[in-house]
Amino acid sequence: MMLLRLHDFFRLRTSPILFFGSAAIVIAFVILTLLMPTGMGEFFGAGSGWIYDNLGWFYISGVTIFLIFLIYKASGRFGRIKLGADGDEPEHSDVAWFGMLFAAGIGTILMFWAVAEPANHFANPPREGQMGVEPRSMEAANEAMGFTLYHFGLHTWTIFALPGLAFAYFIYKRNLPPRVSSIFQPMLGDKIHGPIGKGIDILAIVGTIFGVAVSIGLGTLQIHAGLANLLGISDSAWNFIMIIAVVTVIATISAVLGVDKGIKRLSNFNIWTAIALLLFVLITGPTVFMLRGMIEWTGVYVSMLPELAFWNDTLADTGWQNGWTIFYWAWTVAWAPFVGIFIARISRGRSVRQFVAGVLGLPTLFTIIWFGIWGAGVFDIELNGDGGLVDTVLDDGVEGALFAFLNEFPLATLTSSIAIMLVGIFFVTSMDSCSLVLDDMCNGYEGKAPLHQRAFWTIAIGTIAAVLLTATGEGGLAALQNVALVLGLPFFILGYFMMYNLSRAMREDAGEIGFLRTRRWLKTLPPEEYERRMEEPDESLQEAVVAPDYHEGTQPENAPDVDHAEQPPIVEEYRVRTGDLPSVGPREPGGPHVSR
Repeated sequence: MMLLRLHDFFRLRTSPILFFGSAAIVIAFVILTLLMPTGMGEFFGAGSGWIYDNLGWFYISGVTIFLIFLIYKASGRFGRIKLGADGDEPEHSDVAWFGMLFAAGIGTILMFWAVAEPANHFANPPREGQMGVEPRSMEAANEAMGFTLYHFGLHTWTIFALPGLAFAYFIYKRNLPPRVSSIFQPMLGDKIHGPIGKGIDILAIVGTIFGVAVSIGLGTLQIHAGLANLLGISDSAWNFIMIIAVVTVIATISAVLGVDKGIKRLSNFNIWTAIALLLFVLITGPTVFMLRGMIEWTGVYVSMLPELAFWNDTLADTGWQNGWTIFYWAWTVAWAPFVGIFIARISRGRSVRQFVAGVLGLPTLFTIIWFGIWGAGVFDIELNGDGGLVDTVLDDGVEGALFAFLNEFPLATLTSSIAIMLVGIFFVTSMDSCSLVLDDMCNGYEGKAPLHQRAFWTIAIGTIAAVLLTATGEGGLAALQNVALVLGLPFFILGYFMMYNLSRAMREDAGEIGFLRTRRWLKTLPPEEYERRMEEPDESLQEAVVAPDYHEGTQPENAPDVDHAEQPPIVEEYRVRTGDLPSVGPREPGGPHVSR
């Protein structure tokens, strides 16, 4: 009753348990972190350390299993299922759909790591000890690009696509509420509205908030690095707060405007601006070298993918994967419910096959082009130019890598300003789309909610990020990352339940394949063998023919007609001699034999 009175007092229209339960956990975490930053850091640090040491193999193999599952479903007969009513058509054009996919997914992260990851792996090859790759060599460049594309290609988008497909199916095919608990309907039935379902949803909401907060923290650091490069601003807490405040206000306005007026317009603007920046780097840089490298590293990625998909650094055991691959997967899965529901929301009317191909294929293709050009630029500076870029990235931090790179090109001030704007808008689209999804998850429906209720989630996310990033310094971001890792583990386990429930629902709704009926064809013999058997007592000739033909009445329902063959005289001669009635006759298909 208390929660209901609070709900009515604030004029909300949502689930009081989900809304206030999630808010209480988030507020409690912030307060405890501010009061006991060391203790909370040690607690979640120990949890993330245990995951790194004991469950790395689980994450590596799990994402690959998810990828295989999606490809299997899309390529099979269930790939034709519409995510919605059978007659629904896609609500957004392919270009607008892709723009929202990119902006709401990992747009900020692509900007952050475009230069930083290739530069880091180039200087410190992931398999230096195992494969003997020499740092800063041509082999190191190839390996750097293979791992970079592995981290941001098919596998990252698999983590988004699996919950996205599950959400789209249960929300638009079975018309269930836009909640994580709805995915468990085949197992739980109406218990999705009970304590178990609410527990799943609260966990999803809290995990999503912290997962997105990590992205916000990284984006804030990068925007600050860009402003420091251009304007020389200091590292004061107020500067970080101002950055987050400005972005939060814009994100709140966009969230209030909704998908079509806010997020869609920002996403379209941002994707075209990002492409323009990419083309500028391509044209003003070593164009041919970049194009050649982009094509070559596509092949490197394809050739390395089967090995990397299952690589666990077992023999060398350097611990490298903990800070890179395992962290990426664990962190990404923490905020995958938000991206999954958002992707589902903009994908209504597309088939399962279109969904999987689009969500996996289009962003991966763009990722290959994106990192191929930026990475080639890094290697050209180091191998063919004056060098020094990689050292700058390693010494000054990854957040300033993009701007250090742009300083090597013409119009550095202009391009750096555009890059800051891009990061900010990607920041905005992530926050506002997240707030819309969180609101839908709490409400249990997609529709108009009170504006202040929708704005609450954006303001809350920005406030949490600002408090943790500024009040506890670097420890705040590290704590946030550790929390995302710990909260992401249950979601990773839930991925297996998603596969089971989705498969079960598809079989229930589309029907089991079962025994596939086909025409049964008669035994066909060569004429000379048929004639030889006529002289022997051979019962097999009773259902044998020379001209290939089938048993009448064995064709499946709705099968196209196939003409019966005209049997040669030798077959008729045998039927007349024995008095047998053939299965098919030359004149009356399916009827008794008629002698000439």
